[in-house]
Amino acid sequence: MQGSGTSGHDGGSLARSDGNPGTSGPDEDYSSYLTLTAALPDGSSDDEELNQAIIASMESQIAVKVPVQEILLELSSKISTKQQCKFNINRSAVWEGAVRGFQRVSYNPNFMICVKFSDDMGRNEEGIDLGGPRREFLRLLMETIARSPMFEGKENSKNLALDSAALREDRYYIVGKAIAVSLVHGGPPPNFLSPTVFSLLVDGSAKPVLADIADMELLEKVKKVAESTTLEDLEMTKAPLLDYLANAGCLRPMRSIRDKDLLVHDIVMFQVIHRVQGPFQRFCEGLKTLGVLEKIRRHPDSFRPLFCYEPSTLTADQVDDVFSIWLSPEGSNKRAAEERVVTFWRDYLHDAEEEEGPSKLQKILSFATGASVVPPIGFSPTPSVQFIQKEDDDFSCTPMFPLANTCINCIKLPLHVSYQEFKEKFDFALGNSYGFGRA
Repeated sequence: MQGSGTSGHDGGSLARSDGNPGTSGPDEDYSSYLTLTAALPDGSSDDEELNQAIIASMESQIAVKVPVQEILLELSSKISTKQQCKFNINRSAVWEGAVRGFQRVSYNPNFMICVKFSDDMGRNEEGIDLGGPRREFLRLLMETIARSPMFEGKENSKNLALDSAALREDRYYIVGKAIAVSLVHGGPPPNFLSPTVFSLLVDGSAKPVLADIADMELLEKVKKVAESTTLEDLEMTKAPLLDYLANAGCLRPMRSIRDKDLLVHDIVMFQVIHRVQGPFQRFCEGLKTLGVLEKIRRHPDSFRPLFCYEPSTLTADQVDDVFSIWLSPEGSNKRAAEERVVTFWRDYLHDAEEEEGPSKLQKILSFATGASVVPPIGFSPTPSVQFIQKEDDDFSCTPMFPLANTCINCIKLPLHVSYQEFKEKFDFALGNSYGFGRA
């Protein structure tokens, strides 16, 4: 499907590793280390020194941070490109459509995801998912999950919330599965979880702080307890919390002002961690899908930026670097026109950065690929900039607007002779596109 501000579906596939049997995966070094250390002989002091040197060398290699893209490509290599699981999605009800797809009897996370969107009138959009619709679906799904009542707290640092309906319907498990699937199937990372939740995922230990309490009324009461300076103050500030403390198992006599620190610690631990143990366990079970949780625990430094928010400003140069530019042969009339439009394209990216910042650059990236950020697993195929020629078979005249095909991550630019016209038509396409290129 091609047209102004829309996308076609004539190519694209999930990124896969090369499958070379001679190439070790990121965890094979760890297995080799265990085998080697188990086989080391007991002997003389010289042998012992040699053994220790070998072990130290192996440990230093294991400590090296493995690129997360390498890990995810290894996991994605097990996905079958010949078998599909279908998701029928309406953009106004992304979560509901995702749940139906994940709970379908035939669903298998090792099969390719095939997404078909419908518009608000219920008509099927043209085309079949070969990459772009899947990326857009996973992007919308991660955004929906971040806003769901299953999480609470600051926008970019959320903890699990206790939602009895979600627990009853096993939504926490589906959320964990959805995040694992998004990472391995070329979608975006969640990157909205708090460091506390990530630490719990890695090794089960965490040190939540007072600011992790999302309930503002409770937070203010606990702050007053923490600010108490005398035993009398402590008793007064504790009084409004008596029912809560009884339910949390924290109610006990205060014999010294020093007892307040332990009381605050117990309240924070209960509110942020112990209270949501059930949801957390189901969330972890979902994250085990495709082996993702195991990799998180083996390579926490590699995965931390995907789960915990880190400011990263998308720039015009970064977007430009994502795309390869396909030009006609050097010396041709086409080449001269295309090179002029390349300058328009790059000026447009820089103007977008200066006028609206990263948000507009994300719209441009989404328009061309269906993803507003570069997926942790990378793009496949590599995004490209191509050009619309007058003699192209599909067009009786040169279109005025850019065209996007998110399945092959391609944006086609019209050969305008004026930058102002190029900018106006591109702005119109971004603001009025519908379908797979819509931001």
